[in-house]
Order: sequence, then structure tokens, then C-alpha cells
Amino acid sequence: MLSRLLHLFFILTRPMTLGVRGLLISPDKTVLLVRHSYHSGWHMPGGGVHRGEALEAALVREIQEEVAFNIIGKPKLHGIFFNNKVSKRDHVAVYICENFEEIPNQKSSWEISECQFFPLDSLPPELDGGTKARIFEYLEKQEAALSW
Repeated sequence: MLSRLLHLFFILTRPMTLGVRGLLISPDKTVLLVRHSYHSGWHMPGGGVHRGEALEAALVREIQEEVAFNIIGKPKLHGIFFNNKVSKRDHVAVYICENFEEIPNQKSSWEISECQFFPLDSLPPELDGGTKARIFEYLEKQEAALSW
């Protein structure tokens, strides 16, 4: 119900929505995934870009807020995807982040019900389709698709 109300709000207030996600890959080849409190499945951490905010700044903010990690250095843009599963106006920028560190004594956001690193060869079965596609593009060094 909450997600439907938020979606209606965004339709009325924004002609297009834009989000960012971080594909956080550790040196030991595990990926950080989250479960949100408001919808099912495992996803990359991230969220919406605020008005007047640059994509990379939004990514850094969302990763800090959601999972209490700092991105070190410049993340690599993997692609910008049209996400027509949410609406006909939603786009998501995905960044590859291979250098990051946990922020000590900071808790994850209330939005996150679970946060866990998974080996790239042992991903959870409830993986979001777009997240799964981005991980396999990364693993197979494939060009990014156009759609989520």
C-alpha cells in the first residue's frame, strides 16, 4: 500500500524518476545485497536522486544511509537502465563500486530489513531480476542492456 501511494505521489510530482544503485563487489568477490522493508527480494542498495543532486553524489549518500558504507574513489558507471517494471518514467543508474569501507558505529536505514554479502557464485534465489541481470553483466563483462 505504501509503495502504491509513493508511486502515485511521484507520478503527480515528477515527469520522470531517476534512481541510483551500487553494485558493491568486495575483493573476495562477494556482492552486498539488501532486502527492503517495503518490498520483497534481494536488491542492490540505492535509492532516488534528489532534485539538484548529481548521480554520484546520490549514490554516495544512498549507500551511506542504507547500508553504512563509504565509497572510496570514483565508482564506475555500469549503465543507465529504463525500468518499465515500476512505471513508464523510471530510470536507474548503476555503478560498480569495488573500493568501499564500513562506517563504524552507524546503523543501516529503517528501509533495510536485511543486508548481507553473498558469494558471486552463490546468489540468493529471491534475487530481483534487474539486480541479477546487472551482476551477470558484470561477471561476464557484457555490455549493459537498455532495460532493467
